[in-house]
Amino acid sequence: QVQLVESGGGLVQAGGSLRLSCTASASGRAFSTYAVGWFRQAPGKEREFVGGTTWSGLNIVYADSVRGRFTISRDNAKNTVYLQMNSLKPEDTAVYYCAATAEISTVVPTTGYNRWGQGTQVTVSS
Repeated sequence: QVQLVESGGGLVQAGGSLRLSCTASASGRAFSTYAVGWFRQAPGKEREFVGGTTWSGLNIVYADSVRGRFTISRDNAKNTVYLQMNSLKPEDTAVYYCAATAEISTVVPTTGYNRWGQGTQVTVSS
């Protein structure tokens, strides 16, 4: 079992930066064996895959809408995955969630996550 907690959200002006953290508490299977994805959901919109990392952190993918502005990294020693968000735009405003799935693969999954955090609000003002 793994439980996820996001932190780092807040209010920022357009062009600013935020770093979100997703910290896991795991029992049994180590967090380092989980792929982790970041998702977001804006009011009235469907949840959107933002990006994700394989268990090793060697393979990372991003949605087209954030590529070049957002960076995902993980520190398995700290059971934490980060989402560095730069050049933020008002359209990045959403609740951001991290999610995990126990998967050892070189491919980053975009669906099928079965462990979710509670979400953290990111608001970008124009």
